[in-house]
Amino acid sequence: MAGRAVTMHGAHSRNVKRASYFVYMLLCDDGSYYTGYTSNVLSRFERHRKGRGARYTKMRQPKRIVYLQRFSTRRAAMRRERQMKALSHDEKRDLSRLHKLNRAGYWPRKPLRVT
Repeated sequence: MAGRAVTMHGAHSRNVKRASYFVYMLLCDDGSYYTGYTSNVLSRFERHRKGRGARYTKMRQPKRIVYLQRFSTRRAAMRRERQMKALSHDEKRDLSRLHKLNRAGYWPRKPLRVT
């Protein structure tokens, strides 16, 4: 079995660092929004700024990241990206505003339990 690692049942999976995936939304110079997903947000944003990230952001210079959400799987991030791309411009604007308030600590990240 040359070139193939043999591990005991489950031993290897505990030592592997799990990747994170992020869905992000950029605000562009023309007021439009771009949504994407990546495993490295800073690198991806730099590519967008340099005109190498996507055709959309090449034509509309991105100003800043206005929404960021972390996922443990690529599949979950891609699902959320599709949901966000289906939103209207106003819904994306509202989502970015709510995200800004949440980051500023205006309400808890976890929902409150009502009894």
